[in-house]
Amino acid sequence: MSRILVIEDEPIIRTELRRLLVRAGHDVSEAGAVQEAASDYALDSFDLVLSDLRLPGAPGTDVIALCPGVPVLIMTSYATVKSAVDAMKLGAVDYIAKPFDHDELLLQVERVLREGKLTRQNAALKREVEQSYSVSGMVGGCAPMRDVFERLRKVAPSPATVLVLGESGTGKELVARALHAQSPRADGPLISVNCAAIPEGLLESELFGHEKGAFTGALTAHAGLVEAAHGGTLFLDEVGELPAPAQARLLRMLQDGEVRRVGSTRPRKVDVRIVAATHRDLPRRVQEGAFRQDLYFRLRVVEIRLPPLRERGEDLPVLAKYLLEKACRRIGRPPATLSPESLQALLTHPWPGNVRELENALERAVILSEGPVITPDLLALELPGGEPLDAAEPAESEPEETGGGSMEEYFRRFVLENQEHMGETELAKRLGISRKALWEKRQKLGLPRTRA
Repeated sequence: MSRILVIEDEPIIRTELRRLLVRAGHDVSEAGAVQEAASDYALDSFDLVLSDLRLPGAPGTDVIALCPGVPVLIMTSYATVKSAVDAMKLGAVDYIAKPFDHDELLLQVERVLREGKLTRQNAALKREVEQSYSVSGMVGGCAPMRDVFERLRKVAPSPATVLVLGESGTGKELVARALHAQSPRADGPLISVNCAAIPEGLLESELFGHEKGAFTGALTAHAGLVEAAHGGTLFLDEVGELPAPAQARLLRMLQDGEVRRVGSTRPRKVDVRIVAATHRDLPRRVQEGAFRQDLYFRLRVVEIRLPPLRERGEDLPVLAKYLLEKACRRIGRPPATLSPESLQALLTHPWPGNVRELENALERAVILSEGPVITPDLLALELPGGEPLDAAEPAESEPEETGGGSMEEYFRRFVLENQEHMGETELAKRLGISRKALWEKRQKLGLPRTRA
């Protein structure tokens, strides 16, 4: 049952409207003027306001400003184009001319109520999506993440192109979503493209579109993803994998604000903000000739660098709690908690897959659990070399002076086996630690760095 307020100064017409709407199944309230309606009712509690245009005191259109978010349908005996246009300009959803047919009025009322319901449903869905893919999903209070949040706050309202850097799984797409959601383009589309996932032969067509007959199989014209993002944001994930021809087209688009479909000679204007991301070392790719230097500088107007999870130790307990709650909601399980042993396992794991690995581990644990407590065996964590975490627990009978438990033995073995053909940066990356931590571990275990 919908709540409708009728504002009409003629008692006979008001009574007739009330009876008509009540018979149609609506809950109807009445007022003879805008001031009376505002003093007698909470106007934002109605699903529809049906108001006459000419009333004692303030005109009926004044009620529009008093009930933001509530559709207002204006009735008028002066059904001129001008009065209709004026009412619509002020925010009325529609108008109906007196005298009106009862069936016509009911149809118009039902249409407005249905559209209002759809608007509320869309708003609810948007809130639900924002909870699943929200900016608040970027949980963190460590210094590097505070820097990320501050830079996001500053750059989001601008039209600047942004380059997001970070290892795989650090949350680069979340940054793109945050930039879009906090920008003036938030009501426009956000189109995400994984440049590494599209075959090279199809990439230009997918991004920039093609005309009919541009190549074998192009049976119809096709608008690319750049055009689909018009008025919004285009997120280019793994932009370092773009082949040379696509790089040239992207550079032209950034320079001129135009896109030319494959097989076309006519450019099309596009209004798109670019957010690019990569885990690659783009300066090195530029030196190797694999990435255009001019495109690199065009993309790097503002740079946001995401820290790996292993450098966010103080954030991990809070982040794990957030992701565990999210996994329980998504799977439909009761809330779960981490045992102290599980939390310790999370804190000591190197997380080569970063936040994505943590999220997957927790979701897997929720699926496999049969109770409310997540134990270490459910997390099924592995060391960088594929060794199960259980095997890394120190043996109580092994004396401390021999090097401790199997975690240190694994470290010693991995370094000795690989240091001849790996540099320190690669060794640290494979072990999931920083170069400084690698050096400190070498000193502790008496493994000096070999010299070439």
